[in-house]
Amino acid sequence: MYMPTAMSTDSSKPRSDKLLVIIDMQNDFVSGSLGTAEARAVVPRVRKVILDWDGMLAYTLDTHGSDYLNTSEGKSLPVEHCIAGTEGHQLVDELEELLKSAKAFEKPTFGSVPLASWIASLKDLKQVVLVGLCTDICVVSNALLIKAMRPELSVRVLSSSCAGSTKERHLAALETMKSCQIEVF
Repeated sequence: MYMPTAMSTDSSKPRSDKLLVIIDMQNDFVSGSLGTAEARAVVPRVRKVILDWDGMLAYTLDTHGSDYLNTSEGKSLPVEHCIAGTEGHQLVDELEELLKSAKAFEKPTFGSVPLASWIASLKDLKQVVLVGLCTDICVVSNALLIKAMRPELSVRVLSSSCAGSTKERHLAALETMKSCQIEVF
């Protein structure tokens, strides 16, 4: 079970030495074209983690164009999703207000190089925690990018606040991350 660390003494300012990254908590992954019961079940858990968090916040948005089906990903996964400007691209309603001041990263593929580069530039950062969707695609991709950019940084994944494309793939991704020195709890 995840236990947040002690609150900073100045409650008006989040701690700058830790970061929570919320991965792709978008309508299409929760209730839309690629939605699952597991993804819907994660939403209240992610919300609670955000509410309990006392550090910095960032989130990613899977972002595709109208030509998605002609892309490499679209040919492998021919289900339109997270098309910029659509309701499916938007954050789920339960998280939108909580993340209005968070740093956002739109990404056209699984991992966000700009997110990992930004994290690498934060020299005082000691810990990154990831939650969100999908464990076996975008969560693992971003965790590995961050670990590659900052090998000595504590990178953690809160498994109970993630969901994979299937339960089996979720568990396999968690094992992969453990093998790569990403803390899974």
